[in-house]
Amino acid sequence: MALAAAVLGAAAMPEISIAHADPGAPVLEVPVVPGPQQTEHLAAARYLKEHPDAAPLGANDFGCRPTAEHPRPVVLAHGTDSSAYSDWSGLSPQLAQAGICVFALNYGGAVGKDSFGTEDVWASSAQIGTFVDQVLAATGATQVDLVGFSQGASVTRYYVNKLGGAPKVGQWIGLASPSYGGNLYGLVPIADAVPGVYTLAQAASSLAAIQQAAGSPFIKDLNSGGDTVPGVAYTTIGSRVDEMIQPNTNIALRGAGATNIVLQDRCSADLTGHFHMVYDPYVQQLVVNLLDPAHAVTPACVPVALGTGIGDVVLAAHG
Repeated sequence: MALAAAVLGAAAMPEISIAHADPGAPVLEVPVVPGPQQTEHLAAARYLKEHPDAAPLGANDFGCRPTAEHPRPVVLAHGTDSSAYSDWSGLSPQLAQAGICVFALNYGGAVGKDSFGTEDVWASSAQIGTFVDQVLAATGATQVDLVGFSQGASVTRYYVNKLGGAPKVGQWIGLASPSYGGNLYGLVPIADAVPGVYTLAQAASSLAAIQQAAGSPFIKDLNSGGDTVPGVAYTTIGSRVDEMIQPNTNIALRGAGATNIVLQDRCSADLTGHFHMVYDPYVQQLVVNLLDPAHAVTPACVPVALGTGIGDVVLAAHG
């Protein structure tokens, strides 16, 4: 993928390295060519296949300057085996339309691969910090708000809680956050009992997916000393029927300063689970309201069928 400077001109954004000197380190890239707004993962994946440099519409304008009404830029972090465009092509344009400076990175990639969020989650958490510093330097802001989906919620929270990011963050929002880990389609209890299953699961998925399993060293590290740190407002938005995180109470944070929203408590007819979370209009409006509370709009509660989005993700993963 091209760097933003290659498209917008070197003066348009600070220099951001897309790969570390260590060839084994995860890749960080910043997509810059605006793609169209999408309403589901499959359409986003199909567009991305033909336009690999696509950025979510409204994101990564390094000439954007925060206003008094919206002083904190928003940084969006995608989930496992995904990308900025794949996960945020629906929400990013809505935030930009609200007058917010929006940024979205591709983190945790493997060299030579076209998907992200697959590599070591500790390293990916550090990449979040690198990108936040670049956004602050470019915009002149003193803080950002962070929105993470799935793994994106974990690595952004690790940056806030463990890597000194708290003074640079006003608000953290986690969608389908594996706060206390996922069960990998129910495989975690089996893997705990059967030697070698974790190795096989990693081969079938990714290192990052395994590192987010309930009870893993990363999840224990993430929550050691408390789920939250002072000075940051934390919000999780989760589903009672999340396909990856069961029990769904593993989504909620248990620390001071945390608000936990269960989608079905607000709209019982909306049975959106893990995979459709970032494209669910009700959830999107909740996020916009949190980031632009002065113009909050009550989301429309409409029925969403159980399992919505699973097929899209499967088809997207297999071309």
